[in-house]
Amino acid sequence: MADQNRTEQATPRRRQKARERGQVARSRELPAALAMLAVILFLWAYPALGRGDWRNVFGRMLATAVGSDIGPSSPLPAWTGWAVVRWAAPVLLLGWTVALGASFLQGGFVFAPAALAPKPERLNPASNLQRLFSLHSLRLLLKSLLPLGCIMYLTLGVVTRDWGQLLMTAHQPPRLSLGWMLERAFEISWKAGLVFLAWAGLDVLLERYSFEQSLRMTHEEVREDFKETEGHPAVRARVRRLQRQMRRRRMLREVARATVVVTNPTEYAVALEYRPEEMPAPVVVAKGRNRLAQLIKREAQWREIPVVENPPLAQALYRAVEVGQAIPAKLYAAVAEILAFLYRAQARARAAAARPPGPPRIAFPEAKL
Repeated sequence: MADQNRTEQATPRRRQKARERGQVARSRELPAALAMLAVILFLWAYPALGRGDWRNVFGRMLATAVGSDIGPSSPLPAWTGWAVVRWAAPVLLLGWTVALGASFLQGGFVFAPAALAPKPERLNPASNLQRLFSLHSLRLLLKSLLPLGCIMYLTLGVVTRDWGQLLMTAHQPPRLSLGWMLERAFEISWKAGLVFLAWAGLDVLLERYSFEQSLRMTHEEVREDFKETEGHPAVRARVRRLQRQMRRRRMLREVARATVVVTNPTEYAVALEYRPEEMPAPVVVAKGRNRLAQLIKREAQWREIPVVENPPLAQALYRAVEVGQAIPAKLYAAVAEILAFLYRAQARARAAAARPPGPPRIAFPEAKL
């Protein structure tokens, strides 16, 4: 029943934890099959590999046998061992490299110290016997018998096909008989390699499916994982609320740089900064709706920044321009009209201030354009 409830795909955090424990979807059959094919093709491409070394070893063996007795102190074992190493080293290195590359391509490099930790339950005889006679062991046995049966069938087919020639080898010179047998052995080898490779491809799909099934999660596990990864919803909501408040305070501080504030008049408020000698176009330093719009207007009035009522322009600026961006070219004319009005008002205010005291100083009430 618990497995039936695991219907959700694994989260990235669960996959990462599985990788840290060394759990990766890898097929052991694929590296073995590729290494086997690589070694077979290498020996077929270089049939004379080590032939000279073995000829020297046999020559020295005959010379030693004629001249003296072969004993433990004879150099013949060392010569034989060196010939074996020289012949087998390239083959083993090629197979090891191919197997390592195939394993790396399946899951990458995984360093999991947790997988190396001792597990006492593995030493329990009862558990070992239970695993030995489990369905998993039966599946592994069938996985081994199926490709083995295919290889036996191919071998039997080759032997049946060439049975007449096999009987004739007894009447042929040893060199020809040995060459013919090596050719048939190579044929059986590369066909067996292809069988193992095809089975390895199927095993890769089975391993990945089994791995994905083992990582499946219930709805509750997904929710808990999300909480641990992203945090509790209440905490995340509080963090977002604090971030909005910080952005709002920062935006209100930026209103002090504004040249003019364009309003809706109650729903939108957009603060523009423009310095002709420094800026090619006005820049939006703050904008807001409803409550934030009222705060921007209040901040502008407290700092004696002109507030101009222009509903179409305020809506267009709010929707088209983000904070910190310059206004688009299509709004240049409307904004220039407002700025020209303000510059004229400021010029009149300066002229009035230069005259002798009498008329009151001109302030900047909310203007409508």
